[in-house]
Amino acid sequence: MKSYRKILELNIPNRRQFINITPHVKEALAKSGIKEGLCLVNAMHITASVFINDDESGLHADFEKWLEGLAPEKPYSQYAHNGYEDNADAHLKRSIMGREVVVAVTDGRLDFGPWEQIFYGEFDGKRNKKIMIKIIGE
Repeated sequence: MKSYRKILELNIPNRRQFINITPHVKEALAKSGIKEGLCLVNAMHITASVFINDDESGLHADFEKWLEGLAPEKPYSQYAHNGYEDNADAHLKRSIMGREVVVAVTDGRLDFGPWEQIFYGEFDGKRNKKIMIKIIGE
């Protein structure tokens, strides 16, 4: 069995943003040479998420509105976690959207259903962030 690891580094200019990272994952898969196996993609920060969904701007706006309704950023004073930091809402949003995804690799390709894409969800940006891609298989 082979293994391949790639770290993506992004600098997100906004506090919150959804970024389609599928092209980066496909590039890593091609470099790995793995044809059959599994591809893990995870956010390496506790205020960010990796998830699979449709690349449609209306849906992304709906996610933003829904998440903000569940865990509003302000007022900062509503959260016990906020003191030195102001990102309690980002921790909660990440818990809802998840940490990672695993995608089957079949015949050297990500084995997606129709419209599926991999996204990085940033909830406390404006600094460098890392995403790990780990591919194992034959």
